[in-house]
Amino acid sequence: MIEIAPSLLAAPFGDLSASVATVLTAGAQVIHVDIMDGQFVPPITFGSNMVTLAKSLGSPVVEAHLMTVSPERHLETFAEAGADRIIVHQEATPHLHRVLGRIKQLGISAGVAINPGTPASLLREVIEITDVILVMTVNPGWGGQPFIPKCLEKVREIADIINERGAATLIEVDGGVNDLTIPQCVTAGASLLVTGTALFAAQNVATRFRELQSIARNG
Repeated sequence: MIEIAPSLLAAPFGDLSASVATVLTAGAQVIHVDIMDGQFVPPITFGSNMVTLAKSLGSPVVEAHLMTVSPERHLETFAEAGADRIIVHQEATPHLHRVLGRIKQLGISAGVAINPGTPASLLREVIEITDVILVMTVNPGWGGQPFIPKCLEKVREIADIINERGAATLIEVDGGVNDLTIPQCVTAGASLLVTGTALFAAQNVATRFRELQSIARNG
């Protein structure tokens, strides 16, 4: 099933609880929480408390996207906060295989994210132990950036590797996901679509979520 994953980075900070409740009521199955440390990317955003909030409001899956240096330092913290999935950046740790193994030891789903400038081939050695591969379709750090079309080639390449290996790994995309780019991402092989500005900028967020979900599932 193809899922739209609302990104809280784009939600109004004044009442994040209401934003989470709105998209959950509209049918969201995955809530995406961007954790930025001011080092791997310039901004600083949420901590583990945002994961706890989303989980406490009934989100079936809360994924913590760690845009942090040395993400292995924070795995236990986010697992204890209630994360169902932890996504780390390939560029952020020299011990990716070990980190993914540790996430799975904690009993949760393990994901790897790659930036637009990172080749997909670097993930060949961890495909079998990775539950989700997140392809950044913008350079990480800020919402509202334009989609980088060339990243679709990477989505297709990863889909081919997954098929070759017979792996059950899912492909997720994050950045510039909207009405126009959703069908392109799905056609390329993505089944999880992180959506921020295109969702939360709408006057009626619940209606907008259902529109985007319909586009993702029906074209």
